Amino acid sequence: MPTKTLRIPTPDGQADAFAAFPERGERHPGVLMYADAFGIRPVLRDMASELAGHGYYVLVPNFLYRNGPTPVIDLPERIGEEVRPALIAQLMPMIEAHTTERVLSDADAYLRFLATQPEVGAGPVAVTGYCIGGLLATHTAAAHPGQVAALAAFHAPVGAAGPDALAAITAQAHFGHAESDLTPHALDELNRALDAAKLDYTSEVYPGTVHGFTMSDTDAFDSAGLRRHWDRLLPLLDRTLRHG
Repeated sequence: MPTKTLRIPTPDGQADAFAAFPERGERHPGVLMYADAFGIRPVLRDMASELAGHGYYVLVPNFLYRNGPTPVIDLPERIGEEVRPALIAQLMPMIEAHTTERVLSDADAYLRFLATQPEVGAGPVAVTGYCIGGLLATHTAAAHPGQVAALAAFHAPVGAAGPDALAAITAQAHFGHAESDLTPHALDELNRALDAAKLDYTSEVYPGTVHGFTMSDTDAFDSAGLRRHWDRLLPLLDRTLRHG
């Protein structure tokens, strides 16, 4: 699977990024993939490459580029629960400084860059994200309703986007929640907000999962949850980017 390390011009500098795409020479639908808080690392490269193998150009930006290139902090090969709190403590000030204004400015730059890549075809794109990346994907879809046809967010605080952002989304959406992230009442509240925003969406709790279940380099990883994630993501992209 061909891959590239890229630099994306933004109003605040340059964001380093990883891209994966099919070997075939024709153009492919574009997918903007936002990493979780731990950023671009082997598991994200593997996931981007797996998605690219289904016929997509997948761009994964380092959304914390203002704090330095990938890796923004030193990461162990496995992010176990014994090290997770200390890593999150390092990352949280950077995440808190990543304001909605910055998110939207960067999203403009990422999508503009994606559209200019020679391997990317004309037409709508998809955005997907994990953990905080799912919130960034939600903001991106809200800010670019004419361009983003599909939105997928996994173990993500999507409700934090707010009702105005949700109401602006025209993409078909899937929200895959960790069982440990939402109480039944909180899920009901979120789904009512999605209904009020008139989204075309699915929203479901993945049984037996905890926050971060898609990431195979963490103790949260759940193989059944990851399979369900692909079972939801791939049909969504197929019907919106290929048959929409």
